[in-house]
Amino acid sequence: METSSGLQTDCELLLSRFQEMDSVRFEDFTELWRKMKFGTIFCGKMRNLEKNTFTKEALALAWRYFLPPYTFQIRVGALYLLYGLYNTQLCQPKQKIRVALKDWDEVLKFQQDLINAQHFDAAYIFRKLRLDRAFHFTAMPKLLSYRMKKKIQRAEVTEEFKDTSDRVMKLITSDVLEEMLNVHEHYQNMKRIISTDKSKPDKTLSLIKDDFFDNIKNIVLEHQQWHRDRQNPSLKSNLKDEEEQREGDTRESQRCERAESLAKIKSKAFSVVVQASKSRRHRQVKLDSSDSDSASGHGQTKAARKKRAKPAPKPAGRKASARSRGNVRKIQKEEKPLSLSMPVITEEEEGNDNFNDTEFTEPKRKRKC
Repeated sequence: METSSGLQTDCELLLSRFQEMDSVRFEDFTELWRKMKFGTIFCGKMRNLEKNTFTKEALALAWRYFLPPYTFQIRVGALYLLYGLYNTQLCQPKQKIRVALKDWDEVLKFQQDLINAQHFDAAYIFRKLRLDRAFHFTAMPKLLSYRMKKKIQRAEVTEEFKDTSDRVMKLITSDVLEEMLNVHEHYQNMKRIISTDKSKPDKTLSLIKDDFFDNIKNIVLEHQQWHRDRQNPSLKSNLKDEEEQREGDTRESQRCERAESLAKIKSKAFSVVVQASKSRRHRQVKLDSSDSDSASGHGQTKAARKKRAKPAPKPAGRKASARSRGNVRKIQKEEKPLSLSMPVITEEEEGNDNFNDTEFTEPKRKRKC
């Protein structure tokens, strides 16, 4: 029985809109599924036999787009379509997806590609179908019966969904690149042999640029990367996200390193303490003791200056001088426990002593002849 009219058109319309979204996410496919109300495809009035045959044809049609030579995005969309049709069918028991053994290796390879490209939503959908036992493994893709034609008509391939062949890679293979490298090296050697200077070839003989082979190699590599990004557009976005994340990590690491270096500089600056060398430590102690002595000496000199500023008392005989000496001695005794250094005798006291001795010495009486 042929495919019902309009079923193939609706499936291709759903896959073409999914291709225009330039995405392989399951969320985008479910949004299209709801907008087109694709879940109501089995809601027509049909008998059980017609319902079973229609469901089988719908699953077989969706399975056709899941296999090569269609693009990666179309194959992912076909996987989502199979998942939706299998879970929305009204048959009891459910009709399974017919899978030929010759196609199973290609299916497993596609599953590994999904995992490597980190399309875990699509990989989960495929695993869920396997766990639900949605696949029916058979020897042939179509059911064979008695008096069936030997030549099975091949299904027409939709050119819009077909994976375009890379003619550049067919033309420039790895063997061709290796041969071009050998020819280029031989050409450079011949130029050196012909030229007068053996180390450098003559400029008049340079008809081709020296980096000719390197340029071709780089162009081929760029074309390969462009072709991969075109087949798998979400992988390109993932690479961009990874690059942005790496840049952010490098910036954060640079900031951390700068902060650590500043912290080290500050800690070194505040931890440095000027210490005298071992050979000069005794001098430092002496200086400290001399400073204390000098401080006490300065205090005593100030007291002496104050005493000088006061008017000197007039001498009033030996009693007054004795009293003044006693007062001075009392003052010195009171100042002794306060000062740590030796007492200092001022010049004024010495002058007073000398003055008193000279002034109050009794004059010698002259003997009368």
